[in-house]
Amino acid sequence: MSLKMEKLSIEIVNKLRMEIVKASANAGEGHIPSGLSVLDIIWVLYDRILNTSHHDPNRPDRDRFILSKGHASLGLYAVLAEKGFFEKSLMYTFGKYDSILGGHPDRNKIPGVEASTGSLGHGFPMSVGIALALKIKKSSSRVFTIIGDGECNEGTVWEAALLTSHHKLNNLICIIDYNHSTDRALSVDCLVKKFEGFGWLSREIDGHDHQQIYNALNDIPLTRPVAIIANTVKGKGCSMMENNPAWHHRAPAKDELKQILEDFK
Repeated sequence: MSLKMEKLSIEIVNKLRMEIVKASANAGEGHIPSGLSVLDIIWVLYDRILNTSHHDPNRPDRDRFILSKGHASLGLYAVLAEKGFFEKSLMYTFGKYDSILGGHPDRNKIPGVEASTGSLGHGFPMSVGIALALKIKKSSSRVFTIIGDGECNEGTVWEAALLTSHHKLNNLICIIDYNHSTDRALSVDCLVKKFEGFGWLSREIDGHDHQQIYNALNDIPLTRPVAIIANTVKGKGCSMMENNPAWHHRAPAKDELKQILEDFK
């Protein structure tokens, strides 16, 4: 990626950060820090990696993306809106009674959403099932999923990892949003070694560095399932939110909103 492209990519993501915060403030709810944690990853996926299009979001040969940590939905919504899957104005309906954009993504309502997620530990097994089905159909499509480090406390994650390795699903790429949100409750330690122990190829990156994200997602060997441990900051870019558990699920007040938006400029 050229320096010019890198700068433009960062500028767009900063704009999307502001859209996320404003949408949450308007709704009075939302998991802002989680959305900011995964935003860079989702942006690079949709901007440079995924074989998908808003013109035909259900075409059979598309790559699939599943946000297993569905509470980070604002990050996904911001990217889908920017990429034309739905009108950008819908971001300001987030959380409203008649909106398609709920606290967790709904595949029956939102163009481009592959699975309704939010119950932690479920989206990853769904991804495994989809990857296996695509293998059986001899499809060249790939499946990308994002799970959280806290979600890795769920047994279904490791059952899914074992099943993936057993079936040699080299079309599945799992990205772990390692923002250390679970450390206070239960440490998951070295996820690189854990996934390697389950037969995966693992690599570690800075989950906010667009070039590192692109390189890791673009250079994927066709031998084993791949786990990308993305080191991230919960609430990235916002000084009052970064690594502050008090912000896990709350919306900013008017005075806080002004300060937050200043951080992103």
